[in-house]
Amino acid sequence: MKKSLSSTIWEYGKSLLLAVLIALIIRTYLFQITEVYGQSMYPTLHDHDRLFTNRIGYTLGMPNRGDIVILNAPDRPGTFYVKRAIALGGDKLRIENGKVYVNGKEQKESYINGSFTDGEIDTVVPPGTVFVMGDNRGNSHDSRSSDVSFIPVDDIEGKAVFRIWPFDNLGKVE
Repeated sequence: MKKSLSSTIWEYGKSLLLAVLIALIIRTYLFQITEVYGQSMYPTLHDHDRLFTNRIGYTLGMPNRGDIVILNAPDRPGTFYVKRAIALGGDKLRIENGKVYVNGKEQKESYINGSFTDGEIDTVVPPGTVFVMGDNRGNSHDSRSSDVSFIPVDDIEGKAVFRIWPFDNLGKVE
């Protein structure tokens, strides 16, 4: 039996609508592609790198120290920052003489650009928040600034897990 043209169009339309709906759900709740703007995460990430971002991980749990997170910029609504989680809620954070200490232990940060972290900080990170910094400490607008400060976990969009662009630098980000 032959299908009518309108019946065939309706079948294709339903399939297309279902595909769009599935894509929106995946994009909204599971993952997204994030583009890096600027040099605040150099040398780990570069301007215009594109990252696969896991969005579901932090709905189920908290960030870990060292995670590269995508967050809503508190000082620039509608903008995202890419930063590294340095200290979590309840951690005692101290920055002194260019060194970073979390819970009294000096952090070995092989990923930073240089070996010096600006600022003199001695604080406890409030529960439900994260203290973030860029790897390029001399060129990063991050939690050391009062207009950024501690980031509520709810403002973290996800964890950067994989660089997908440029292809010659494809791979896991850490």
